[in-house]
Amino acid sequence: MAKTVIFKFGGASVKDAAGVKNLADILRNRLRKKLIIVISAMGKTTNALENLLGDKLRNKDFSLNSSILKSYHLEICKELFPENHLIFPKVENYFVLLNQELQKPISPTNYDEYYDRVICFGELLATHIVMEYLCLQEILVVWKDARELIQTDSSFRFAKVDWVKTKKRCQAQLLPILDQYPVVTQGFIGADQKGRTTTLGREGSDFTAAILAASLDAASVTIWKDVPGILNADPKKFSDTQLFEELEYKQAAEMTYYGASVIHPKTIKPLANLKIPLFVKSFLDPEAAGTKIHENSKAHQIPTIILKENQVLVSFKVKDFTFIEESHIHQVYDQLQQLKLRVNMLQIAAISISIVIDSQLFKLENLIKSLHNSFEIRYNENLQLLTILHPNEKTISAQLEGFESLLEQSTRNTYQVVRRPKLS
Repeated sequence: MAKTVIFKFGGASVKDAAGVKNLADILRNRLRKKLIIVISAMGKTTNALENLLGDKLRNKDFSLNSSILKSYHLEICKELFPENHLIFPKVENYFVLLNQELQKPISPTNYDEYYDRVICFGELLATHIVMEYLCLQEILVVWKDARELIQTDSSFRFAKVDWVKTKKRCQAQLLPILDQYPVVTQGFIGADQKGRTTTLGREGSDFTAAILAASLDAASVTIWKDVPGILNADPKKFSDTQLFEELEYKQAAEMTYYGASVIHPKTIKPLANLKIPLFVKSFLDPEAAGTKIHENSKAHQIPTIILKENQVLVSFKVKDFTFIEESHIHQVYDQLQQLKLRVNMLQIAAISISIVIDSQLFKLENLIKSLHNSFEIRYNENLQLLTILHPNEKTISAQLEGFESLLEQSTRNTYQVVRRPKLS
């Protein structure tokens, strides 16, 4: 019996009407019943929704930016649908609901839950537009709310999946539909036990595809990107990149762990556990082979460059000049865990602990507030964390040119530096 196949399309693939039409062409040539299509928010919609939240927090009028975002979606619809199509009142209604959410009170204490309730509108809008356009093109698909499928805990913005309940839901709700029609659903979102919307972490749509694949023991997952496949560096930031035709699960997981943005870091594990191959292909050149991530690939030794921006370097220095002990490390990590902050780099010296974290609203000030009695705390913002896997001296020196190094460490296979541009 044929197994399910999962396709995931990111925001860049549906950023405009031409992208939605291209998506339909890709599907038309690969259409099958047991197909799940996972869609992200269109273009930079998630960023725009985050900006609306920022306006709300600063007590600024968000109505203009909300109207701009609505117009963006409606303009796409005008290029795809006849003027009397039901998609137009659907989009209008979603923005009524969004603006109702934005009228509710927000504070640092409820920000994460508020964030998830607002940010999910991007995926809901995108999937309705794509589903309606596919049906208009006589590609009949069924729309499904991912919040009815993926059950999580209540860790808003970084929700953890309840794998047992999610698998039961997916098999009960999706398998009967997939025997007849492909399914369109949202990436990035789920719901807790009380039915409240949760999200799986920024750029979490890849992870959604892996969750569905693992729950249904799928044949494969394909992520459609605006790059030829997985490269040894981001082509938007670095020149002379090389394409990996194949990657081993372990090596791909290592790349995502250090911040390679082409795949969400939690994507690999559920697929590797079940030996489900992952393909990364270009929606601009759908016939090209792209990259295949699977079990039997050989490990590569090509230097791989991963750059994380908007980083914060925080140093905790003991106040009485005693040496750093395990209890100090536990104290810091306990607070990081409570604030759901992931450490991207750690360095321990005789009397200090230095960590590198992503910049997140409210999180740094809460971290400092919780630990200022025990440590002298200093921090630098707006930094870059550069990681080179399988480094060589030539690659390292080229990446340090024009930059000031604030923190550096290396092992046999990994080099990391926290850097910022030198002042001219």
